[in-house]
Amino acid sequence: MKKLKVGIIGATGMVGQKLVEILSDHPWFEVCVLAAGERSQGKTYEEAMKNKWNSKNELHEKFRSKIIFNSIEDCEKICSMVNFVFCAVNLEEKKTRELEYKYAKMECPVISNNSAHRWTDDVPILIPEINGDHAKIINFQRKRLGTKIGFISVKPNCSIQCFLPALYPLKKFGIKIVVVSTYQSISGAGKTFEQFSEIKDNIIPFIEGEEEKTELEPLKILGTLHENRIINTDISIISSCVRVPVSNGHMATVFVKFNEDVEIDNIIKIWKSFNPINLPSSPKRYIKYFYDNDRPQVKLDRNLYNGMGISVGRIKKESNGIRFICISNNTIRGAAGGSVLSAEFLYKEGYLNG
Repeated sequence: MKKLKVGIIGATGMVGQKLVEILSDHPWFEVCVLAAGERSQGKTYEEAMKNKWNSKNELHEKFRSKIIFNSIEDCEKICSMVNFVFCAVNLEEKKTRELEYKYAKMECPVISNNSAHRWTDDVPILIPEINGDHAKIINFQRKRLGTKIGFISVKPNCSIQCFLPALYPLKKFGIKIVVVSTYQSISGAGKTFEQFSEIKDNIIPFIEGEEEKTELEPLKILGTLHENRIINTDISIISSCVRVPVSNGHMATVFVKFNEDVEIDNIIKIWKSFNPINLPSSPKRYIKYFYDNDRPQVKLDRNLYNGMGISVGRIKKESNGIRFICISNNTIRGAAGGSVLSAEFLYKEGYLNG
């Protein structure tokens, strides 16, 4: 496939850095533009990342001398240089929404890591293995925006991606209610331990907006595409979300109630047969089930299949239900890697043009 030229908007943040790392040698995409706020404007990426680069891997040589553009002021110039952009800005919701519309209306597709457009009716919240058919709503979005190729697609909240893959293939049993508790790492807040002293020897029992996202976003993702809108599923989800002193990796404990009785062996078999789609960033296997009582563990399993796999374990049967534990890498599958996978899917399906 022809390589597409890509921009990263918000390249100096935690997700932006991970996008830079993941895309350093991508077979389909070539990063041509790095953009951020005015404090980084005009600096080389290496200068801007001094004491800020969070990866254990060194910054790739090809990005060191790249000059950083201003995400807002240089929008027109950026759009002329790329085929699409990844957006991972740290702005208030209204400004993020306006910025993403600005790029899309200038015929530059936006693959967003932000939450600003997750509830815009004709913007898909994509997890390609689960709801790839929702991409069809992009055609209606383009009509509304008056664009030929410009559009916005978003990825879901990072914590959702540790448990929703395990729920999706079980829909056929008639999911009635889901009770989920998420234990979210500090990188989900865009912080390191040096920047988050209050988390030391502590668990914080509140993350602003997380419970609403956890309860509502899956309803759209698991919903049904009907012409120019997505009809939410009627599953009831109840959540609690806490911040824990872990650098990276989100865990969830999940209880699911079904309309019918289920067998554990059958559930595990279904998870094992839930194969990934054939894309460059796809994991070897989407869900891996661990039989050991002390697995999955965040430290041991967050990098499963290059951080793109979902780890599940400790399944137990309840009356017409089950409970289990699951883990995903929030900065890769839950953020940058999930966005790259969405872009690969949209390119393969013809929504991104060279």
